[in-house]
Amino acid sequence: MRINSCRLPIASCQIKKAILLIVSYALVIAVVTGCAKREIKNIDSKGKYIICFGDSITKGHGVKQGEDYPSLLAKMTGLPVINAGIDSDTSEEALRRLDLDVLERDPLLVIIELGGNDFLRKIPLDVTVKNIKEIVDKVQAKGAMAAIVDISAGIIMGEYRDAYYKIAQEKGAIFIPGMFSGIITNPDLKSDMMHPNAIGYKIIAHRFYRAIFTYLNQNTLIKRYRK
Repeated sequence: MRINSCRLPIASCQIKKAILLIVSYALVIAVVTGCAKREIKNIDSKGKYIICFGDSITKGHGVKQGEDYPSLLAKMTGLPVINAGIDSDTSEEALRRLDLDVLERDPLLVIIELGGNDFLRKIPLDVTVKNIKEIVDKVQAKGAMAAIVDISAGIIMGEYRDAYYKIAQEKGAIFIPGMFSGIITNPDLKSDMMHPNAIGYKIIAHRFYRAIFTYLNQNTLIKRYRK
């Protein structure tokens, strides 16, 4: 005689299977949600421009116009990108020009690449961190997303990487890791001791694009359904 593997009444067996399916589905949702990118402040930004706010790396020192990473990002994203980089800028100097160069220019997303000159001028890290926090706060108060660039190079400036990551976590900003990874130690990717060449800037642009494109896509969808 064949014995039913489910010894409960048929109705009870079906209920049990349904419960197992619900539990399994809930577990899948929990895993997917846990692995999803965290929430970024102002993902619904109404701004128009990506503004690259930084020093000589952002300006594109060492390469021709159009080979800088902001120009490359414009091609990759299909969005208007403003290059607001100035040679030798420190975080304090950048903070002073933030209103004119960034906040008054309808920012959608502001990529903050600063701190290298603070390090070279031996400005205390806590001063740099204070300035970066203030820049992020003002960008977000304007309604734009903020992205903070990791300017460390291997073990050099590792404390900046840790501090910037912490700021990004606290503020709901995008963190862009490893800008210089594999570049700063490779003469074939640099135009001088500190600055990338055209190939190096292409690598940086691709790294930045990978870090921001998900949030730009979300913003596009929000704007589309808002209409």
